[in-house]
Amino acid sequence: MKAFEVNFDGLVGPTHNYAGLSFGNVASLNNAKAVSSPRQAAKQGLQKAKALADMGMLQGLLAPQERPDVETLRRIGFTGSDAQVLEKAAKQAPEIFLACCSASSMWTANAATVSPSADTADGRVHFTPANLTNKFHRSLEPDVTGRILKGTFANEKYFNHHRHLPDNDHFGDEGAANHTRLCSNYGHAGVELFVFGKYAFDSSKPAPTKFPARHTYEACEAVARLHGLSDDSVVYIQQNPDVIDQGVFHNDVIAVGNQNVLFYHEQAFADTQKALDEIRRKFGSDDLHFIEVKTSDVSVEEAVKTYLFNTQIITLPDGDMAIIAPSECQESLAVSAYLDKLVTLGTPIKKVHYFDVKQSMKNGGGPACLRLRVALTDQEVAAVNQNTLINDAQFNRLNQWVDKHYRDELSFDDLRDPQLLIESRDALDELTQILKLGSVYPFQR
Repeated sequence: MKAFEVNFDGLVGPTHNYAGLSFGNVASLNNAKAVSSPRQAAKQGLQKAKALADMGMLQGLLAPQERPDVETLRRIGFTGSDAQVLEKAAKQAPEIFLACCSASSMWTANAATVSPSADTADGRVHFTPANLTNKFHRSLEPDVTGRILKGTFANEKYFNHHRHLPDNDHFGDEGAANHTRLCSNYGHAGVELFVFGKYAFDSSKPAPTKFPARHTYEACEAVARLHGLSDDSVVYIQQNPDVIDQGVFHNDVIAVGNQNVLFYHEQAFADTQKALDEIRRKFGSDDLHFIEVKTSDVSVEEAVKTYLFNTQIITLPDGDMAIIAPSECQESLAVSAYLDKLVTLGTPIKKVHYFDVKQSMKNGGGPACLRLRVALTDQEVAAVNQNTLINDAQFNRLNQWVDKHYRDELSFDDLRDPQLLIESRDALDELTQILKLGSVYPFQR
């Protein structure tokens, strides 16, 4: 039985904007309230997804959230027609209004944690949507995310969907942005690395002091239990609190793995040697590559600025691994020099491909933020909603859909325009038909 890693990239929504909502995310804060281009952002994301498909990778797409989130605005007391709700919220509570306009669902690395069937007790692929409790604008996502995932992975014979964890900071869960799986082959049992920022129930343990630790140890344990993972297949690793305070808000900003490769910065973890020893022991094979980037080669600041570690490491059909990097990595002398050297070091990583995803990068997310990794057997791939997979015809159809519905520019003031809400709903209604997802949005139900 063959097995593959399928990347499901988040489609950028028609209200893509720069609201600067994410405290602890330097890029997000630095570009707050700049004019965005939803059309360009969506096309950059689609182009990256299509390029990976053209390399021979299996590539899917996940639908965006509905924004502005009128349902949430009504829940917190704004009344009247949709237009009146938008007007009142924008005037009376602009910060809350901006949060309800967030474009952040494009970063599907935060959508959920996924455990492949080779690792789970019941032999199914397990999905738990992230609750994202640390940020109000992201905490609005889990219910719709769950419906989108069920519409994409609908066959209960192969897929097991869980409800997101309790909506409380003690179980703060940021999804796959803090989860990496190592394996010898995508279809074989692997080791799942759950990375966390703090112990929620033990304040005596180390924790960051400047920026929040969004993901807890307790959330990691809960997801591992839900997915039926054995103790021998799980490693819990604490992020270095100091590196969180340097702007590393998720582990995927400082480390990334694929199959038998873990690529990480020397400052990534609180106790690196302990974590590596446990990974090596549980991996069960000597064919394991730990690639550590020294601060002397690339500083944490430069890694965050370029998103060196928020790259994708993929295994190409010829067996070689490649890094999918944002063009910012190519433009940095230190990072480009490091990557040029990396492909000559004799590790499985042999190639680097650069992509322009600047609309996402300005909002604080690189190529790895844009995708949710799902390891699937050939039978499970066949059970996926095929309309969510990228091919030439679907790529062309989605580009035409973007051209039809997306604005070229979007400013802060545009977000309160009732016509934007109508345009967005029209777009999403048509998208659910293109992807055959069913009624996933509140306005459809």
